[in-house]
Amino acid sequence: MSIRIVIADDQAVVRSGFRAILEDEPDLDVVGDAEEGLAAVEFARRRSADIVLMDIRMPRLDGLQATRRLAGPGVEHPIDVIVVTTFDLDDYVFGALRAGAAGFLLKDASPETLLAAIRAVANGQGLIAPEVTRRLIARFAATAPDPARRHELERLSEREVLLEVAHGRSNSQIARRLFIEEATVKSHVSSVLLKLGLHSRVQAVILAYETGLVSPGTPTETT
Repeated sequence: MSIRIVIADDQAVVRSGFRAILEDEPDLDVVGDAEEGLAAVEFARRRSADIVLMDIRMPRLDGLQATRRLAGPGVEHPIDVIVVTTFDLDDYVFGALRAGAAGFLLKDASPETLLAAIRAVANGQGLIAPEVTRRLIARFAATAPDPARRHELERLSEREVLLEVAHGRSNSQIARRLFIEEATVKSHVSSVLLKLGLHSRVQAVILAYETGLVSPGTPTETT
């Protein structure tokens, strides 16, 4: 099945550029575009979008608020959002991810990176632009874990899987490390997201850091 996409950006040239890239891909289907946030939310819901490519600075409703309406806490039928913006300010990154975004990219990302991000998010994985990942972790390092959130992990039977996800490992890598089937890993990851009320692996990583389950700079092994 095709991945149904809505493009939200207040610049017509950007919307046209994204559409030109996406429409050449047989597994991607652009079902609408919008120049402001309210229309983006409406189009995404009415046209049963799988993913919205969301700009941040838009009229009527900005991209962060639109993201929260589509994918934020308490949304009954969330739609994945990838924020694609010119601005890589930390506040925008954190705002987007906490609003429920499953990914964050800069507009100067290559077409290959954009396509990879869409497919990764469609497969239940998140993606943050490599340019901002280091700063993101540095900001975590400067923030003490939030004890108020630790209770969210107390009864989580899949803590070990969450720990592996937080270290950035793929399902196949986790399967090898824990000596289980990759399908089992996928099931455990889905269970973690459901139990914690999260929509993406990116949000699971954020929670792992915020609760102190992992700490920036913790050495990791690779397989």
